[in-house]
Amino acid sequence: MSGRPDLARGVVCIPARNEAERLPLLLASLAGQTGVPTPVRIVVLANNCTDGTVAAVRAGQESGAWAALEIRLIEATLSGVEAHVGTARRMALEAGADWLAVDGVPDGVLLTTDADARLPADWIAANLRALELADVVGGRLVIDDDGDADPRLADLHARIERYWAGVRRLEDLLDPPPYDPAPRHGDHTGASLAVPVSLYRAVGGLPPLPCGEDNALVGLLRAHGARLRHCPDVRVMVSARHQGRVSGGMATEMARRARVLEGEAYLLPEAGHWQALILRRAALRRAFHLQPSDRVTACARLGLGTEDLAVLGPCPNDIAFVERADRILESRSLPARECPLDRALADLDALALSLKDAA
Repeated sequence: MSGRPDLARGVVCIPARNEAERLPLLLASLAGQTGVPTPVRIVVLANNCTDGTVAAVRAGQESGAWAALEIRLIEATLSGVEAHVGTARRMALEAGADWLAVDGVPDGVLLTTDADARLPADWIAANLRALELADVVGGRLVIDDDGDADPRLADLHARIERYWAGVRRLEDLLDPPPYDPAPRHGDHTGASLAVPVSLYRAVGGLPPLPCGEDNALVGLLRAHGARLRHCPDVRVMVSARHQGRVSGGMATEMARRARVLEGEAYLLPEAGHWQALILRRAALRRAFHLQPSDRVTACARLGLGTEDLAVLGPCPNDIAFVERADRILESRSLPARECPLDRALADLDALALSLKDAA
């Protein structure tokens, strides 16, 4: 919907805070990218660094170790309510967008990842291929345990992944997304996102939130009608550390999983929650394609009145309509009921089997 992006022209935008040890590893993986023109544009937004991050980047540049990269290193000191990753990531993305504009590239691509991530050699190329049939691409998160994982923790990771795969299986049975077909993963975080710069600008850029800025951007893009692709070929290795730079990020999740090994229950929404949500969104999608009067009637059955529909504004496609309308319905819904992971897995499997038998 954003027009064909210029796939050969992109910028990788990286917020970094006190990542002197891991950021050089990320930059080395970017210097080793295959299947894309070089030099690869890189923006590093080093905010509030006190550990030598800036010096580490400059040393790598001076050594010639990253000759395949054109790095723009931006130092920033954030304070008060702005001192968080949302501000830093937005600044990095805005700098990348400005760079493309100055270079006369109106529809290049913005990619973002985390400073403590590691990337396979085809990360950029895989993102660009996926963007040929999508408007925004999320990469699959692979936990980087450096070969030192507790077997019990690896088993927990696998069961949690099985849970989310089960949720996607329900989608495929009840309302398969044509723009995001199986096989697909379910991740769209700041560790791996790609979007054409024109679409990024059209939605006003990334919301500078202290946590969840990545999901907020994806929500804005979908509300704009963007086709989100969870391409299985796009993947990123993310740190398994427990002490992170932001509350609610991957480190918070890793700390939670570590507590599960000590006896804490890992609770997740029941299967019935996902079934109801998927069916609701499917009904909204069908309603969008009805004649206006019939749409009003169908939406009323779902709990949306004429005033609600007016708030939605003109929607370019069913993706935007579903995203905007479901936000209203979700705001009026009770919190999802949760249950322990193993029971949730069993319930998802049983529900999927019953749906298959009924088909």
